[in-house]
Amino acid sequence: MTNLPMTNRTPVQRALGSGHDARSTADDVLKDIDLTGRTAMVTGGYSGLGLEATHALARAGAHVIVPARRPETAAAALRGTPGTEVAALDLADLDSVRAFADGILAGGRAVDVLINNAGIMACPETRVGPGWEAHFAVNHLGHYALVNRLAPALTPGRARVVSVASSGHFLSDVRWDDPHFRRSPYDPWLAYAQSKTANALFARHLDALAGGRGPRAFAVHPGSILTPLQRHIPREEQIAQGWMDADGRPADGFKSPAQGAATAVWAATSPLLEEHGGAYCQDCDVAGPATTDDMLIGGVKPWAVDPAAAARLWQLSAELTGVDAFS
Repeated sequence: MTNLPMTNRTPVQRALGSGHDARSTADDVLKDIDLTGRTAMVTGGYSGLGLEATHALARAGAHVIVPARRPETAAAALRGTPGTEVAALDLADLDSVRAFADGILAGGRAVDVLINNAGIMACPETRVGPGWEAHFAVNHLGHYALVNRLAPALTPGRARVVSVASSGHFLSDVRWDDPHFRRSPYDPWLAYAQSKTANALFARHLDALAGGRGPRAFAVHPGSILTPLQRHIPREEQIAQGWMDADGRPADGFKSPAQGAATAVWAATSPLLEEHGGAYCQDCDVAGPATTDDMLIGGVKPWAVDPAAAARLWQLSAELTGVDAFS
């Protein structure tokens, strides 16, 4: 079994030469990894990339817990997949997050891998909780609260937390003066982009706070993939954007779901990352700085890895959710 020790190093955004690439699948990156006896958790692990990650982790020997807003749908999707279980969790509801985490802690469960995969994209303006904008609340704040509440269950010195971000972060830094679009017109793409920047900053600061005591944390861009995440985007718009042709075939450069899940699974398990906590990854390697605005090329923009911004976001998230297990 591959051991995953932790060190406290400043992450450098430079490729490591992983031996994998954009064509690699989740099964490819787990080929030589034995996860027998390990427990993984994949939020939204019953659809799209999450389902592919769940299947691959289970095939590698892990027991996979799948927190789901729609438990019945998740159970149906995972029927016949050994080594998986489903539990109710609504990331838009902090009481649900607390109840889920309390159940894990009460059972004495240890979690070795936590992939923050669930999310929404470009949805109509939606308010949750105390009027929070839904992308920021679900994609970031819900996962922030989940990780902090599960902190005692994260295996010391071994656990990894992976946040699924996106090259969508190219479109927006955190909107510090108006993160919930209360004073400016709502824009679904800027709302999504802000939440993806937040995912990357969360991983950077979680790793910095945890040091050698807690989990290693990473953010990943999975690539461009057609999945149910695009449910709010009309087919005509997807064709106009060049994501698919008129027959629904993905554009060149798009990945299959199995390829799209690979980088998150790689970040959750690769021994190469032992000294690179906090890194932003893509195509199964550490990403370099973005040199263009082409999101298909990818890379990471400076605002998504800025340590001062990461600390500021952490403080804001702690104030909003009322939980901070690492500071």
